[in-house]
Amino acid sequence: MKKALLAGVAFNVLISGAALADITIGVAGPMTGQNAAFGEQLRIGAEQAVADINKAGGVNGEMIKLSVGDDACDPKQAVAVANQFASQGVSFVAGHFCSGSSIPASQVYAEEGIIEISPASTNPDYTDKRPGEGIYRVCGRDDQQGEVAGNYIAEHFKDGAVAVLDDKSAYGKGLADQTKKFMEAAGKTAAIAESYTVGEKDFSSLITKMKQAEVKLIYIGGYQTEAGLIARQAKEQGLQAVVMSGDAIVTDEYWAITGDAGEGTLMTFSPDPRKNPQAAPIVAELEKKGQTAEGYVLYTYAAIQTWAEAAKKAKSTEFEAVTKVLNSEPISTVIGDLKFDAKGDVTLPGYVMYEWKNGKYDYITAAK
Repeated sequence: MKKALLAGVAFNVLISGAALADITIGVAGPMTGQNAAFGEQLRIGAEQAVADINKAGGVNGEMIKLSVGDDACDPKQAVAVANQFASQGVSFVAGHFCSGSSIPASQVYAEEGIIEISPASTNPDYTDKRPGEGIYRVCGRDDQQGEVAGNYIAEHFKDGAVAVLDDKSAYGKGLADQTKKFMEAAGKTAAIAESYTVGEKDFSSLITKMKQAEVKLIYIGGYQTEAGLIARQAKEQGLQAVVMSGDAIVTDEYWAITGDAGEGTLMTFSPDPRKNPQAAPIVAELEKKGQTAEGYVLYTYAAIQTWAEAAKKAKSTEFEAVTKVLNSEPISTVIGDLKFDAKGDVTLPGYVMYEWKNGKYDYITAAK
């Protein structure tokens, strides 16, 4: 078993349920860094799922211990976290968040016989090129998300100039490329296609270029920090353009950055799991504790729930037994009844369009 670690990797172990748990599972994501808001979503969902499963008797009579790994959305750190999980004897991981972390980490999980179910990694390569059959996701894919966004742009902004921006990351560039592809297939060409660097703070020159092109819609393939700054600075500099992005702005942190400049921002995301009747008790429990079920909280809950239910059906936590169930049987979860296809992608409804209003987001197109 691989034991190699990168020095300095942040790694915390949390105990849920019984003091001496029998099964160790992991959750991994950006617990620190500029995407820590999403790591918090994953951690909240994982802790609640483990608490509920243990309260109901655990998995096959055994309690669960949760180990939390911080990858900071860094590929090398993600591999180190995966190796740490392997050294702990973890049999399942809910994670990672960033596609750029999940893809390299999945190689370790495949080699070590650890099942990985990502609640949030949307890059197609995660499953299209998966290194083993134990790699799954309960979220959608960027080609699905890009199709919804690209067709929407072509239909609703056919007479206005469009800018397509990306942050060069596996997630951001992948999403922007897919959106641009489907937009062009529907007859709309981007007036501007530019990349920026994660961590940039001043987008004045880019905004000036977009003003000169009289851009009416800014599509951003990237995360909430830069997307929020671009939206805010565009309004401050007099660019009256609609901002559109993907599921990486499904966090209150986006609005905290934009303030009123975020009003009218469009966003693709999967159908809101908070609206599912199955999720109501979990949402209520989280709210009672002062926590939120926004974004990927319930997707993380569902990832753990999926593994636990498969292990119960298999009457085992062994890799072969659990993957056999995951590959063949439906599972009822808080995000709906799901199955996995031959690639490990989930057969749930795809993406819908949302709009940010008054600091909240909701559908503007119906879930299919």
